[in-house]
Amino acid sequence: MNAQNPDTRLIHLLADLEEDAVLKLVEERLAVGHDPLKILEDCNEGMRLVGQRYERGEYYIAGLIMSGEIFREVVEIIQPLMVKKTDEKSSGLILVGTVSGDIHDIGKNMVGMLLSCYGFTVIDLGVDVPPAEFAAKAVELKPDIVGLSGLITASFEMMKKTISALRAEAGTHNLSFPILIGGGMIDEQVCRYVGADYWLKDAMAGVRLCQNLLADRS
Repeated sequence: MNAQNPDTRLIHLLADLEEDAVLKLVEERLAVGHDPLKILEDCNEGMRLVGQRYERGEYYIAGLIMSGEIFREVVEIIQPLMVKKTDEKSSGLILVGTVSGDIHDIGKNMVGMLLSCYGFTVIDLGVDVPPAEFAAKAVELKPDIVGLSGLITASFEMMKKTISALRAEAGTHNLSFPILIGGGMIDEQVCRYVGADYWLKDAMAGVRLCQNLLADRS
């Protein structure tokens, strides 16, 4: 790959946690008319590389936190442009939160920021959210999609309980919404075990999935 390509440069600068260089290149690309969404996708790819380095033991949790902070700063630069593009019309209401017993929020925050940039209204319940609170909020807000986050394997049981509570309340109040789960340890087997409709590891994949799920909405 051509190292001078601005797309490739941004991906690798973020993966290398070069905060100042990332923000400078983002500003430069916006100044010459690059698509803000393409910039976000490149940053998301950089975040994916950070995750791979963490899994290989090349980065520690501080690296994940730093990459999340850089990504947040990029979103702060880009989001005002995206608000203008979406013309303030919401693409749908997404309810998200990290399940009870888990206080990790980097992945959840990334997905929430990206969804907001793509025109979705995101209600974030935060971390360590009990099943009953998740279910009550779903009844109150009537979201189009519900997303549960959990980074540790111990969160799987609570995801299962939370999904059971969500489905019970949804049935009682005649509501219907797909339930997504995400986290570094999530896979198809976990998705089936906890009873979710969809699973994802990648923030950008989460955006695409939400877009596809709501594409045919009247």
